[in-house]
Amino acid sequence: MLDTPATKAAPSLLYMVKQVELVVRSHLDELVKPSGITALQYTALTVLERHDGLSAAQLARDSFVTAQSIADLVRSLENRGLVRRERNPRNRRELLILLTDTGRELLARHAEPVRELEERMVRDLTPHQTQQLRQALTQAWHALS
Repeated sequence: MLDTPATKAAPSLLYMVKQVELVVRSHLDELVKPSGITALQYTALTVLERHDGLSAAQLARDSFVTAQSIADLVRSLENRGLVRRERNPRNRRELLILLTDTGRELLARHAEPVRELEERMVRDLTPHQTQQLRQALTQAWHALS
């Protein structure tokens, strides 16, 4: 029997989520490239914007990168003056990573283009469907965390 559109199985949800992730990352890379950063670096900066003063381990978890790769990522951002590290006053052995004013300015410059990218992603959805998508993705994340 030949495969026709009617007989082909729909792609798995995991495959579809990965497709969305890859296309979003590609567009985000293009948006932030003029500033000399990557989508992964941008993500780390947005994490710090929401929760400033994280340890490297926490920043790695919240930025979806390994603990090993966060060191290089933070070093690069620090060399650009986008983040700084300082000792945790409650645990002098721990360094906290903080967003600098330069980092905040970079995020502010990209806020509108990133918002437009997100709007483009959901432009064919109603506001209710967009909210449902947000809730479904949150529930899926919690189920696997």
